[in-house]
Amino acid sequence: MGGALTEVGLDGGAVVVAKRGGGPDAVRAEAAGLRWLAGPGTVRVPAVHGHDGEWLVTGRIPAGRPTAEGADRFGRGLAALHAAGAPAFGAPPPGGPVDATIGLAPMRNVTGTDWPSWYAEHRVLPYVRAAVDGGALTAADADVIERVCARLPGLAGPAEPPARLHGDLWNGNVLWGADGDPWLIDPAAHGGHRETDLAMLRLFGCPHLDRVLAAYHGTAPLADGWTDRVPLHQLFPLLVHTVLFGGAYAGQAVAAARAALRA
Repeated sequence: MGGALTEVGLDGGAVVVAKRGGGPDAVRAEAAGLRWLAGPGTVRVPAVHGHDGEWLVTGRIPAGRPTAEGADRFGRGLAALHAAGAPAFGAPPPGGPVDATIGLAPMRNVTGTDWPSWYAEHRVLPYVRAAVDGGALTAADADVIERVCARLPGLAGPAEPPARLHGDLWNGNVLWGADGDPWLIDPAAHGGHRETDLAMLRLFGCPHLDRVLAAYHGTAPLADGWTDRVPLHQLFPLLVHTVLFGGAYAGQAVAAARAALRA
């Protein structure tokens, strides 16, 4: 959920973060997502102190620097978080709305049992249509991405159960605390494929990413060929950015589609 942040001091000296923006559904989705991600106790998530239709109030994270040991713990914790599972692909967190957001873009949490068809219908094609309508993608660009959707059953790799995803896991949503351990913020949480979270981490970089991925793989090994599927999973965030910002993201989305077709 996008929005302005304000630190607020409480009686007794505690400091909380008040976040405004996005509308009632976005606030409710973020609050539900934070609680859902915190449930397994595997990766740190700021506590939700309250929310209404306009504001979300959470705990404040003491700022620090990334550490290699924190990255190891992050990889193991993220694997355990994904393994906590979800009822279905696209399932919203308990108490979360169907009409949620990813950043400033709309995201519908419509459920499905088959990842390839669900991913095409609810995480790729809606943003292709929006990007074409907005002039960010040409018809030829859209055709390349639509070919990926048509071939998804053969490109997706072995079937996996729905994972409990952060859903918007780029570097800016991983904050490193004073002790060097990471905290997760600003989720677009839903049930999805665990490789999507990992692909998003790779998209914009992450401190000590090699250690994060090694610790993850050591805890919950990824299916053979997962690195070849990274562009497939990056299509979703790249298309979201294309809808929001256009520009170079359109070219990156088409390049990711072409790479997925070559895999």
